Amino acid sequence: MHQLLNHYLIQISMAKKCEMKLLGSVGSPFVTRVKFALKLKSIDYEYVQEDLANKSELLLTSNPGLQKVPVLFHANEQPMSESLIIIEYLDEILPAVHPILPSNPSDRAQSRFLAYYIDTLYCPWMKEFMLTRESERKEELKRLIIEGSMMLEEAFVKLSKGKAFFGGNEIGFLDVVVGCFLGWIKFFGIIFGFNVIDETRNPRLAQWGKSMWSHEATRSVIPSDEIHMNFFKMLLGFLPPMPDMSIPA
Repeated sequence: MHQLLNHYLIQISMAKKCEMKLLGSVGSPFVTRVKFALKLKSIDYEYVQEDLANKSELLLTSNPGLQKVPVLFHANEQPMSESLIIIEYLDEILPAVHPILPSNPSDRAQSRFLAYYIDTLYCPWMKEFMLTRESERKEELKRLIIEGSMMLEEAFVKLSKGKAFFGGNEIGFLDVVVGCFLGWIKFFGIIFGFNVIDETRNPRLAQWGKSMWSHEATRSVIPSDEIHMNFFKMLLGFLPPMPDMSIPA
């Protein structure tokens, strides 16, 4: 018991002394995701804001293939990109401080599959819904997002085992993976009048959202509505201009 306690204290000390730097853009849910994990792990780090409209040399050299944030720098290690990979890295180097991934291999595999689904389908649907100018496509995307939320509801019921979080009594991997979108889910309700998570369709997921918002770690990393609006406007700025539909004189 004494050795276990010493190991835990050493891990906490290590977390406090980690030389970490996070390159990100405020408003990006994937950057928020990494901030979430760093908060849970009690890791001090330096945050560097990236201008996605005018990408820095640091981003271009540290993530030349994708040129995307987040990028994590840890002491003399190679820069790491992709939020899911970064979370697993943080969990592996500090396993005794708030374990994030499930300990059960089956639960871990299911969680990784759902994370893949969220990042390759669910999140792109939400992004396209915000940016598309075609009303029919927007309705189709709304249907897909609703179906995706129902799938997450079923996954929550199965994985939470009646507890408050996907991870059980404590915030775990899928709580971080999905929780990083809570600010954007709120934004959807405000701007588009669309409840991505609805208390009627998704009662357990809606309760999960309330539990997440009441957690100090969530409140400390989710950006404000104003930041989400500014990020949304930046995304709109990347779209091509609308074609000129005026009739020549």
